[in-house]
Amino acid sequence: MRTGIATVCLSGTLKEKMQACAIAGFDGIEIFEQDLVTSPLSPEDVRKMAADLGLGLDLYQPFRDFDSVPENILRENLRRADAKFKLMSRLGMDTILVCTNVGTATIDDDELRAEQLGRLAELAENHGVKVAYEALAWGKYVSDYERAHRLVDAVDHPNLGTCLDSFHILSRDWDTAPIEAIKPEKIFFVQVADAPKLSMDVLSWSRHYRVFPGEGQFELAKFMGHVVRAGYSGPVSLEIFNDVFRQSDVERTAVDAMRSLIWLEEQSAKWLDANGDVPDNAANRRRYPMELATLPKVAEPAGFNFAEVKTDEPAQLETLLGRLGFEFDGRHRTKDVQLWSMGQARVVINEQAPSHSEPAIAALGFDVDSPVIASARAQQLKAPVVPRKVQADEEVFQGIAAPDSTEIFLCQGSPDGTAAWTSEFGQSREFGEGLEHSASETQAVIDHVNLAQPWQHFDEAVLFYTSALALEPQPFAEVPSPSGLVRSQVMQTADRAVRLVLNLAPVIQQEPGRQGVGPRKSYQEHIAFAVDDLVATARAAKGRGLEFLQIPANYYEDLDARFALDPAFLSTLKELNLLYDRDANGEFLHFYTATVGSVFFEMVERRGNYDGYGAPNAPVRHAVQYDSLHAQNLHR
Repeated sequence: MRTGIATVCLSGTLKEKMQACAIAGFDGIEIFEQDLVTSPLSPEDVRKMAADLGLGLDLYQPFRDFDSVPENILRENLRRADAKFKLMSRLGMDTILVCTNVGTATIDDDELRAEQLGRLAELAENHGVKVAYEALAWGKYVSDYERAHRLVDAVDHPNLGTCLDSFHILSRDWDTAPIEAIKPEKIFFVQVADAPKLSMDVLSWSRHYRVFPGEGQFELAKFMGHVVRAGYSGPVSLEIFNDVFRQSDVERTAVDAMRSLIWLEEQSAKWLDANGDVPDNAANRRRYPMELATLPKVAEPAGFNFAEVKTDEPAQLETLLGRLGFEFDGRHRTKDVQLWSMGQARVVINEQAPSHSEPAIAALGFDVDSPVIASARAQQLKAPVVPRKVQADEEVFQGIAAPDSTEIFLCQGSPDGTAAWTSEFGQSREFGEGLEHSASETQAVIDHVNLAQPWQHFDEAVLFYTSALALEPQPFAEVPSPSGLVRSQVMQTADRAVRLVLNLAPVIQQEPGRQGVGPRKSYQEHIAFAVDDLVATARAAKGRGLEFLQIPANYYEDLDARFALDPAFLSTLKELNLLYDRDANGEFLHFYTATVGSVFFEMVERRGNYDGYGAPNAPVRHAVQYDSLHAQNLHR
């Protein structure tokens, strides 16, 4: 599949955009007219630079408001088109995008439109240019791609064809199956964009909320499947209008964009295989001119292997874990790293951090069938590799970096949930030998991890975890807090063994000079552990002196009003600062610890088939943490 991207997707100058696209690995670009008009580069400079970078110049766009106009306006439009065709000759480009008229159309007559488009095609032929006619979803008279193509067929000129844009088609819920009936030589260009499902006017939706494939909710694999079946073999190019992307780092956004097309290519191949018309679906795919590459196949993670918190001052964290009931399993034999565990829930404290680094979640380990294959897939999806020094007799982890700088390690899973690398720990800080553990019957697993995401990389994170780790995004929710609405996106495996919650963080402060550490996390994240008996766990933790997040009495009055709980049970909840939720499938009990640095912990108990996260309780937690944080600041 030939990959492309419109320069309008990216921030920066035209030169910066072209360089970023080449670095990301795109085959070609669409030049958005405004980028050229505002550039100091001459058309000849752009042509040479593209050649030097190995980039094709696939499309010049957009040419607006051409058809459905009186003769006097048409003559002016043809003069304007003639100038653009001459410019394209200097650029070395042969295809221009012409949108259906939005602003100046006054005559709704398909015969007139066909006649006007025919005159444009004849002019284009004189310049060796092809015209790709695109139906805008908000076109004044023509907004349907099938109607736009009927006009192309009516003109029947070799220099006039159709541009298919997924946003304009899918935002209007047009059926995509008729694409297969379009002659492949008449599909001049294909543009793709994803988007969240929103209830708003389509123009505003298009201009501000398009995202890269895999970051929204459109059925893009199905759209592309029909395009491939039609016999199209030209560029598949991203055209994304998004306020966030145009404010973000240009190289990083270009890499995210390329990842999305790699993912879309694979998903389209899967759609074709699932909807093939012959037994050998892979062979069926090879019948089409467009070849779709696939990635190494990996299963979704089987569970969390560990969570790592990094800090150079671990004392508070050690106290917190100890009071929760975690056991200290010793220090690593060659690294400044500690291991704490409760059943199969493992927390690593990494002391190899810069001075005065408050505790922050730094890494997550996932159990996978084949770490090497999973890592190879992630790297093909442009995930940066995380280097990790190991001795000859130590476990080799495959590591990649997530968009928020969290390190993701792909670990070899085991049927019993154990981890071979834990044998590298065991040296006591005090005695230089294995620790004597007190007997503990509490069993726990990591239930979920909540990671806050930088505002400019939230959509990138969704695509990263979808494509690299095979996690499925769930419908996002918005939770009120004293600082505003918090957008929460759950990513999970089908069996819920891995649940990752991405929250949209309001602020990320970048600290210079911290190589390999990433941005300082000035927001709160947490790790949740599931136990079988939360009340017993909470009582034991209280006996050890654990500092719970203090839940206001008003919450328990409201809880009683909503659920009519047994008075003794309600009293227990209040005594232990436990929160409660219930739905038709089961019950959910949980409590939170105080925050250390940017990290706090949650203990949960799922009863029955409860599948949520206690969402009605989230505003309470946000409010209490907000008050606690402000109280701490007042005493500093």
